[in-house]
Amino acid sequence: MDGEITEIADNDADAAGAEKPEKKARSLAPLRMVYREAGKYPSQIGLALASLMVTAAATLAIPWRFKVIIDDAFGGTAGPDEIGQAFQYLLMIVLVLGIGTAARFYFVSWIGERVVADIRLRVQQNLLRMSPSFYEENSPKEISSRMTSDTAIIETVVGTTVSIALRNTLTGIGGIALLFYLAPTLTMGLLIGIPLVILPIVFFGRKIRAISRSSQDRVADVGAYVSEVLSAMKIVQSFGQETREAGRFGEVVERTFETARKRIILRAAMTSIVILLIFGGITMVMWRGALAVSEGAITGGTIAAFVLTGGLVAGAMGSLTEVYGDLLRGAGAASRLAELLEAKPAIAPPARPESLPNPPRGSLSFRNVTFRYPARPETPALKDFSLEIEPGETVAIVGPSGAGKSTLFQLVERFYDPQVGTIRLDGVPLTAADPADIRDRLALVPQDGVLFSANARDNLRYGRWDASDADIWEAARAANAHEFLEALPKGLDTYLGEGGTQLSGGQQQRVAIARALLRDAPILLLDEATSALDAESEQLVQQALEALMADRTTLVIAHRLATVRAADRIIVLQDGELVEQGNHAELSGAGGLYARLAKLQFAANEAA
Repeated sequence: MDGEITEIADNDADAAGAEKPEKKARSLAPLRMVYREAGKYPSQIGLALASLMVTAAATLAIPWRFKVIIDDAFGGTAGPDEIGQAFQYLLMIVLVLGIGTAARFYFVSWIGERVVADIRLRVQQNLLRMSPSFYEENSPKEISSRMTSDTAIIETVVGTTVSIALRNTLTGIGGIALLFYLAPTLTMGLLIGIPLVILPIVFFGRKIRAISRSSQDRVADVGAYVSEVLSAMKIVQSFGQETREAGRFGEVVERTFETARKRIILRAAMTSIVILLIFGGITMVMWRGALAVSEGAITGGTIAAFVLTGGLVAGAMGSLTEVYGDLLRGAGAASRLAELLEAKPAIAPPARPESLPNPPRGSLSFRNVTFRYPARPETPALKDFSLEIEPGETVAIVGPSGAGKSTLFQLVERFYDPQVGTIRLDGVPLTAADPADIRDRLALVPQDGVLFSANARDNLRYGRWDASDADIWEAARAANAHEFLEALPKGLDTYLGEGGTQLSGGQQQRVAIARALLRDAPILLLDEATSALDAESEQLVQQALEALMADRTTLVIAHRLATVRAADRIIVLQDGELVEQGNHAELSGAGGLYARLAKLQFAANEAA
C-alpha cells in the first residue's frame, strides 16, 4: 500500500486516562448513560423492583417471626397448635422469599443483558460512521477491548450490583424501621455510628474510582497485545521471537496485575474498616440489650429479633461498601463506552446533501488539492494537485512509495477531505454530497484482498448484497475465480476462515475482483489489483478487467508498469505533486521519472 497510509498505533492508556475530566473520576455520573438505556424497559424494571420489595419484606419478616416463636413457644404460653402455626407462617415466608429471589434474579439479569446488547449496538453503529482518521487516533484493538471487557463490567453492574444495592438499601431502611419498633433506645445508639461508616466509604471510594479506570485500561492493553501478536503469529515464529513476545506479554500482564493489586488493597481496606465499625457498634449495642433483658425491660424474643435484624442491617450496610466499589468500576467502564458513543465523525453528510446526477457519468475533477493526514500534519501527502478525468477514461497512477497514489483513492472515496481545493464527482463537490451516494458509484479492488469471516457467497456479494447465485458465478468466472470456488467442499457455502485464511493470496485477490465486478459501479478504483496473482492468473484477470473497464472511468495504481501501458493516460506523482502525464510512449521518450522507473523495472525483469 502507498506509503502515506499511516500505521494505526495503540493509544497510551495512561495518557487517555489522564485526559479525562477530574469530576468524572470522583462520581458515578457516567452511569447515567446506563440508566437511560435501562429506562427503555419500564415493565421489566417494575417487575424487578416489585420482586426486590417482596424479597426485602420477606427477609425482614423472618426475624419478626422468630420474635413471636421465641416469646410464645419458648415462653411456654403457646400450645402445640399455636407453635405449629407459627412455624408454618415462617415456612410460608421462606417460600415467598425463594420465589421472589428467583423472579428478582430473572428480571434483573434480563435487564443487564438487554442493556449491554443495546449499548454494544449503539457503539457499533456509531463506529461504522467514523472516518479512517478516527482509527488513526484510536486503536481498533483497544476499541474491541472496550466492547468486550467494559460491557462485561456494565452487565455485572446492571445485572447484579444494582440489584444488590437496591436489595440491601431496602433491607437496611426496613431493618432500621423494625429496629426502632423493637427497641428505640438501642437503635438510636446503633445509628450514632452511621456517619463513622459513611466517611471511609467516601474517602476510599474516590481513590478506587480513579484506580479502577487505570485497571480497565491495563486490561484493554492485554487484549490489544494478544490480538496484535496472534494476528502476526507467522511473523513471530518465522523470526524466532516467541521468547521475546512472551516476555513482553509478561510485562503487560504484570502491569495489569500491579494496578489490580492496588485496587484490591483499597477495596479490602475499605471493607475491613467499615465492617469493623459496623459490627463493633452492633456488639456494643447488643451488650446494652443483654443488660436490658436481664433487667426485664425487653423480652428474649425482642432481643433475638433485634440481633437478627441488626445482623441483616449490618450485612446490608457492609455489602453496600463493596457495591459502591463495583459501581465505581462500572462508572469507569461507562465513561469509556460513552466516549465511543459521543464521538462525532469527521466526515458526515451535509444538512442538505446535493444529489448526484442520474444517470451517472463518471467524471472526476481535482482542482488545486492540498491534503495532509491528521496523524502527519506537517507533511503534505498531496500538494496543489489538479487533474481532470473524463467519463470512461482509464488513468494509471504511477510513482514511488509515498508519492500520494493511495491518497487519491482515499480522497475520491471521501474518507478524508482536503484542507485546500475541491474534488468533484460528475460536477458535484464531494463535500456537498452524501458520502454514501459517492461510494455507491465506486468499486474498489484493494492491494490486499480483504475478506471477512463468512462463507464464500457472502464475501462475493459484499459488493452487491442482493446479487443472485447466477450473478455471483458470472462475476467469479470473469475474475478467473470460478474453478477454485467450485472445488471448495461446500461451494459458495464454504466458510473461508478469519480474513479468508482458507484461500491463497492470489485466490483472495480474485474474490475481491469478483466482488468489485458485482458492484457494477461507474468508477473503478484498482489498487495493485493483480499484484498477488501469478503470471498466468494475472493475464486472465487482466483480460477480465479490460472488459470490465470498457465504458467505465478507471483509476489504476500499479507498480508493475507493464500493467499500465494500455491506459489512456498515465500520471506520475512524486512527493505529492503531479510531475508528468501522458501515454506510455510519450513518457518513455521524455526521459523523466516515468522513463527511469520503467527502465529500472524492465531491466530487473530481464535480469530475473
